[in-house]
Amino acid sequence: MNLGLVFLSELVGTAMLVLLGCGVVANVVLKGNKGYGGGFLMINFGWGLAVFAGVVVSAYSGAHLNPAVTFGLLSRDLATGVDYNWAALPVYLGAQMIGAFLGAVLCWLAYKQHFDIEEDPANKLGTFSTGPGIRNSGWNLVTEIIGTFVLVFVVIGFGAQGADAELGSPAGLAALGALPVALLVVAIGASLGGPTGYAINPARDLGPRIAHAILPIKGKGSSDWSYAWVPVAGPIIGGIIAGLAAPVLIATLAAA
Repeated sequence: MNLGLVFLSELVGTAMLVLLGCGVVANVVLKGNKGYGGGFLMINFGWGLAVFAGVVVSAYSGAHLNPAVTFGLLSRDLATGVDYNWAALPVYLGAQMIGAFLGAVLCWLAYKQHFDIEEDPANKLGTFSTGPGIRNSGWNLVTEIIGTFVLVFVVIGFGAQGADAELGSPAGLAALGALPVALLVVAIGASLGGPTGYAINPARDLGPRIAHAILPIKGKGSSDWSYAWVPVAGPIIGGIIAGLAAPVLIATLAAA
């Protein structure tokens, strides 16, 4: 696998994911938009279809699009004794972060006039990154761990039905398929997304949060860095737990 092409594939896919994902939030929460007030379910479906688009354009790299998926596959491989291509790890993580940042910048450009007229700084930040409904870092962390566990566990479980487990194979969201993974993300958002806004992806939250901090957004307010560690740590923990648990549970069920 050509790591340069892996980087490009992950960057393009993650940028597409975040552009469309942050875009649906902007459409719903920023004043003056045609989709204003569309509600949380519209955001769920928008993010699911954003993942669909991201997976379609990044099949070459396996469409990780998410450090939690990358770390989940790493922990799975280490647990099962599969050789891991360590040189690929920083390529995936770097591409995901840069792609997420670029996708957020493109979203801001698309909605520039609406950011300018929006008066509530919380709505502006909410377009870029997640935040809790009830702020309690411990419980918010638990929510993110559970939601990401579901994502990575299902991805690994589905991939185990036929895909090669090595990193060089199309492992990742692409192993599940664009439409099934889109529906999975909609399900996670609709079922588990309310408490924290379901980041379930450190790059998806941190890259846009950095963009929010850097961009010249009128009246943007704080980027809420005191909370920023939760949507980074929670998904990584959830992904690693899923990567360790999936091979054991899948093997047990297969042998039953």
